[in-house]
Amino acid sequence: MAEAERIIGTPDIPDADRDEQDRDGQRRAGTEGTAADTGRPGTDGAAADTGRPGTDGAAADTGRPRGKRRIAVLFAVAAFAYALDLISKMIVVAKLEHHEPIEIVGDWLRFEAIRNAGAAFGFGEAFTVIFTVIAAAVIVVIIRLARKLYSLPWAIALGLLLGGALGNLTDRIFRSPGVFEGAVVDFIAPKHFAVFNLADSAIVCGGILIVLLSFRGLDPDGTVHKD
Repeated sequence: MAEAERIIGTPDIPDADRDEQDRDGQRRAGTEGTAADTGRPGTDGAAADTGRPGTDGAAADTGRPRGKRRIAVLFAVAAFAYALDLISKMIVVAKLEHHEPIEIVGDWLRFEAIRNAGAAFGFGEAFTVIFTVIAAAVIVVIIRLARKLYSLPWAIALGLLLGGALGNLTDRIFRSPGVFEGAVVDFIAPKHFAVFNLADSAIVCGGILIVLLSFRGLDPDGTVHKD
């Protein structure tokens, strides 16, 4: 075979054609090199820069708006309970105090205005200042706990506690006989039971809900503990 090639020889290629072929080969090599250099790294880089970090960042940021919504629910419930208690007490003082009780369900339930210097349901009238300090401390604890709140049921429960505590604390600060010694206005009087108000009801309902949530193993931050 080598002898045949030596005899036949190779066709002569003009120098101009040979130079053109060399330039075509260089262009192909450049194109392939550009594709190899820009294609894969560019795609991988884009995926690395925008895909995973963006997804992880979005997942990390979703917790914050969710927590803010729970805090908004807490303060909305507290504001509603507080406003309802405050308005009811204003009506009772203006229309019912120093008047005969109003029977709602015969002798079983009536509205009767009573000034209570003690705790909820008329207990501990000799410790008005202590109950005032306790109510203020409860309010501070609830507000601090709100920063770690991610559970809707806990937001409702703490909102009821906060609204009720604020309602009775307002009476103790602004009503007679003096600051931090004011008597709370009670008016809901069931038969064979202590007289109470809407703030007391909110506190009791919030406390019951907290007990139920604790039995279920649900924490304020949304985590669930199962035994």
